[in-house]
Amino acid sequence: MEQEKLLTLVTNKAKTKGFKSMMSVLPSAPGPLTFVGPGSAEQLCAHISGLNVSKILIVTDKPLLELGVVAKATDALKQKGVEVIVFDGVLPDPTLDLIEDGLAIQLKNNCDAILAIGGGSSIDAAKTIAAAATNGGKPQKVVGYETVKNEPVLLFAIPTTSGTGSEATLAAVVSDADTHEKFFVVDPKITPKAVALDPELITGLPPSITAATGMDALTHAIESWIGTRTNPIGDAYAKQSIEMLFKYLPVAFADGKNIEAREQVSFAAYCGGITINTGGVGFVHAIAHQFGAWYSTPHGLANAVVLPEVLRFSKEKIEDRLAELAELAELADMLSLSLPSDSVSTKADKFIDAVVQLNVTFGIGTTLEAIKASDVSAIATRAVTEGSAMPAPKMMDQSECETLIRTMMV
Repeated sequence: MEQEKLLTLVTNKAKTKGFKSMMSVLPSAPGPLTFVGPGSAEQLCAHISGLNVSKILIVTDKPLLELGVVAKATDALKQKGVEVIVFDGVLPDPTLDLIEDGLAIQLKNNCDAILAIGGGSSIDAAKTIAAAATNGGKPQKVVGYETVKNEPVLLFAIPTTSGTGSEATLAAVVSDADTHEKFFVVDPKITPKAVALDPELITGLPPSITAATGMDALTHAIESWIGTRTNPIGDAYAKQSIEMLFKYLPVAFADGKNIEAREQVSFAAYCGGITINTGGVGFVHAIAHQFGAWYSTPHGLANAVVLPEVLRFSKEKIEDRLAELAELAELADMLSLSLPSDSVSTKADKFIDAVVQLNVTFGIGTTLEAIKASDVSAIATRAVTEGSAMPAPKMMDQSECETLIRTMMV
């Protein structure tokens, strides 16, 4: 009961304070020290060993451990004399209970550092473990905004998907195992100190996951670009991420072993993570989060389906911003824009069409079979509550949100 009261209090406080709370804790630097390219995982491990780390906790999942992906880092660390402890219990949408399991291992072994290897779930779990270990020994203690009073355990990350951008963000998402409600840990102190974007670790990523995680990254960049918290740093990262994803994500989808495409998509996802720090996200995420909570819809897939609908809904407020994206070099060529003659509205429409075409290329439809008519009202209520605290360019009321959700029903 105490846990329930604490989480309810934190959630209500976060909703009341809204996105301004997150903006108030933004880091002055755009992201962590980053090693990029083939072999960068070993470079990161060498960097870690140079920091006099004697014992490190690796936070990952069983499939990555069994596939030998984790061994690349553990071998490199052991060769440098670092003792390695492994917690491989991470599952999608990490729960407070799961994090407590990993935290118990950290507290028992008193590791000097933590290295997350995996997708957003592993990185978010590692962030929460690192923060809780030095702030009360319970994950509930760090749920919320600016709750990490003491420096977390030294944290590093090697992402093995190219989508969430969690390796670059100041936030983590955790869930309640019983209610499936999601909670946020938001504090610049939980941003990893250094990361490795190693394309060699993700060449085996299946096409469907490549597409879904890539669309997640694209959503981050686009929502930051069109939101009300735009800024020069965020805009630069967003435009770079969007152009790189349109160019290289289809290549990585078609040929997973293409190292150049994998590297470019990984960096684009990293840039997308930085845009979350600088500009935030909006109603695409607010709605997609609910699909994840209700139906366990993979986050990237949910974002991909919702993104065109929210862009159409918001178009009147963001035509000029969408038109500017359509004029990016790669996109202008792909869309066959007649730049002097095409109107702003036409360019905006063509950009939305380009997003839809990416989904078509990846075999992502326009609907989600899981959505039940009986759930629409409750989903919309939560989505509107969450979205109202975000820097969305156009606010959505209950009726509008329900209508939008119904367009995605089979």
